[in-house]
Amino acid sequence: MYDKILVPTDGSNAAKKAVAEGIALAKRFNASLHAIYVIEYNNHPDRVKSELSTELATQGKRVLGDVSARADDKEVDITTQVIEPGQPVHQEIIEYGTEHDVDVVVMGTHGRTGLNRLVLGSVAERTLRISPIPVLTVHEASDIVSEFETILLPTDGSKTATTAATHAIQLAVMTDATLHVVHAVDLTIIAGEYGSGKVLDSLETAGQQAVDTVIERATDAGVQSVEASILSGSPSRAIADYAADRDVDLVVMGTHGRSGLERFLIGSVTEKVVRLAEMPVLSVSPSK
Repeated sequence: MYDKILVPTDGSNAAKKAVAEGIALAKRFNASLHAIYVIEYNNHPDRVKSELSTELATQGKRVLGDVSARADDKEVDITTQVIEPGQPVHQEIIEYGTEHDVDVVVMGTHGRTGLNRLVLGSVAERTLRISPIPVLTVHEASDIVSEFETILLPTDGSKTATTAATHAIQLAVMTDATLHVVHAVDLTIIAGEYGSGKVLDSLETAGQQAVDTVIERATDAGVQSVEASILSGSPSRAIADYAADRDVDLVVMGTHGRSGLERFLIGSVTEKVVRLAEMPVLSVSPSK
């Protein structure tokens, strides 16, 4: 399923956790690993970039050397590259992944709480918003898992959810995992509305239909164990809570490919789950 895995790294603790997950996945699927270090100049003026370039490139080579040693220790084939950026880091990551035909990008995210978890802008979040390649985000506090026993697939019957379902079903078949299929009814959009009971019934019926469709697909594909639930409340919180309560190993969700100003909008359920969930989240674009 995965032949080439890309892990961008900056040497941080979150990135090191992503490297460990990437190596574990590469070992599990007998895949090759690509590790890249994209030089970041941040807000340094152009006049000092030439002075920083050599220093940062040396730092990148050192970080990638550590990754190579870890991969070699697990007998995983690895390719490394320090990239001098000509565009924002997340775009460099996507361009490298596209040019090298990688199957999944594994990235680290920092565990955040309170209001901080609502702040957008991390490289991982920017990448998953527009990447045509599936992006697996791993919190620095997450456990490393390559033998998935339980996979959670939220669905609403949309094109993005259908694409994510294809990926999740394939993973469940290959790893013999139990597939949990859920639909979250957003009660916040009908709270206090006249006739909200009928609206709720309609939403639950539509959700059940979406879930049933995935169950049928999973059964036909050979998934041995499937569980289904209709959740209610804030979708992102309901999904994250369900995943935590059932000790899910992986959440697989669809994400909308967005460009321009749209990619800076807050509101994607997938992005919110990435921030809330303690386990890895695999975001899949319908373009893949």
